[in-house]
Amino acid sequence: MGGMPVSALAIAGFASCDYEPIVLKEILRGAVSSLNRAGAVLIGGHTFEDSELKFGLSVTGIVKKDRILRISGAAEGDIIIITKPLGVGILSTALKGGKITDDEMKPAVDWMLTLNDKASELALKADATACTDVTGFGLLGHAYNMVRDSHIDFVINSNNIPILDNVLQMINAGMVPEGAYNNLRFLVGKVEFSSAISDERKLLLSDPQTSGGLLITMKEENIKAFKDSSLFFSVIGRVVKGSGRILIE
Repeated sequence: MGGMPVSALAIAGFASCDYEPIVLKEILRGAVSSLNRAGAVLIGGHTFEDSELKFGLSVTGIVKKDRILRISGAAEGDIIIITKPLGVGILSTALKGGKITDDEMKPAVDWMLTLNDKASELALKADATACTDVTGFGLLGHAYNMVRDSHIDFVINSNNIPILDNVLQMINAGMVPEGAYNNLRFLVGKVEFSSAISDERKLLLSDPQTSGGLLITMKEENIKAFKDSSLFFSVIGRVVKGSGRILIE
């Protein structure tokens, strides 16, 4: 949203009978490393006994109130960009299913470790009209949240959507998380697919992402801020007058 993180509290659910303390230590080490890269510090937290391993951060930051990137605000004529490829959820499922190796998963891990701070800075520089991150609701779910109850539609070109290696093969192998199916069911009546869009592609667009990229709308002339940078991005669609729907071509 254009903010700067300052501090964080950690919360961890830990099954002490199932994991050695080194597991929690490594999780905390990774969290501190990512926080440091973002310019924030870990100042404490809480742990609790749980049969399922859980970890999260509650982050406090600062933002200029006149420079907040909001989920609504996209306007007719804007372009739509995304700053990370899709497929993390599918590849994670494939890894757990033994269909891909750790080495084949590494590119997805590298993307999950990539912060969205530079993308957020560029969105502000480009006077973005709206912005959100792509996480558990998948690309389509988060795109729908940007247009719901509005007088605009998003027209998305599926061929322009960046995809991680091996993702389409893993969809064909049945390695699709349940969340993708749930997301797709929720979107019935909210998304209109071209007849050329396969069921496999629909699942990809609904795939839950962990640490996904930013979905940003802006005036087309302001894309120069991204083109002049080294940041990965792809223009995936445009904003048109409408009634709060997503149209996939």
